[in-house]
Amino acid sequence: MTKDFYSIKVPAKINLFLNIINKRKDGFHNILSGITFINLYDKITIKKSKKFILDYSGEFKPKNKYFEDDIILKTMSILNLKDDSKIHIKIEKNIPTLSGLGSASTNAAAFIKCLNFFSLIEKIDENLLSFVGSDVSACYYSRDCLLKGKGDIIDFNVNFPKIYILLIKPNINISTSKMYSKIKNFSNIKNNKSFLKDKFILDNLKNYQNIFQKIAEQEHPEIKNLLIFLSKIENCVFSRMSGSGSCCYAVFREKKYAINALKLMKFSYPDLWSIIGENKIKI
Repeated sequence: MTKDFYSIKVPAKINLFLNIINKRKDGFHNILSGITFINLYDKITIKKSKKFILDYSGEFKPKNKYFEDDIILKTMSILNLKDDSKIHIKIEKNIPTLSGLGSASTNAAAFIKCLNFFSLIEKIDENLLSFVGSDVSACYYSRDCLLKGKGDIIDFNVNFPKIYILLIKPNINISTSKMYSKIKNFSNIKNNKSFLKDKFILDNLKNYQNIFQKIAEQEHPEIKNLLIFLSKIENCVFSRMSGSGSCCYAVFREKKYAINALKLMKFSYPDLWSIIGENKIKI
């Protein structure tokens, strides 16, 4: 890879659980979330160019030239990079947007890595990553972790089990900020230290929750119905929604069970996007 060209693929994130502890004085929320990454990737390529170009391709590219509140343009603005920067950015969108899979955050993290490669930014620190977006720090490292604070505190002292996941996205797009605005009750975690000492084995993970899930189920009954359907699939350990949604998933101990589940899903919900993935991947 030369200094004229840089390419990187970035994996989707899955929230195995997501708790909101309280609301902070600065308007953000303190969270506690377990995140793992799977083999579903966006690909970002940057090369030197005579002018600034941002091209999207893939199944989940924007309907217009750019996304609304485009994370790449936002990152450039934060870094004081002008749109006359002589780079050509190509992004292949395979991760669904507005799905709770970190589609925008993974792109921002990869873009920052590319800018660093081209020496367009001098250094990368946690303040920069978290300023761009709460999940960007976690997506930058793409490792199992616990997210704390407003999402800017990362604890890598965690090892989630190997799992196989059936992912399915309803034809619903959910705004993260809108979901946060609807939080009225906080997670009932009276003793964070006790929670964090828990062993994150599958039999324990199935007892956790995503606090956004109940809100999404109330507003979109199809999400509730889908999660019930997933939970009843043979050999499903648990089903859950990732992040603020709308992507839902079912967890299996073995790949063969996930493959069988995907066949059932394609038959039962032929019009919805669905795939199988796994964590503990090498990028």
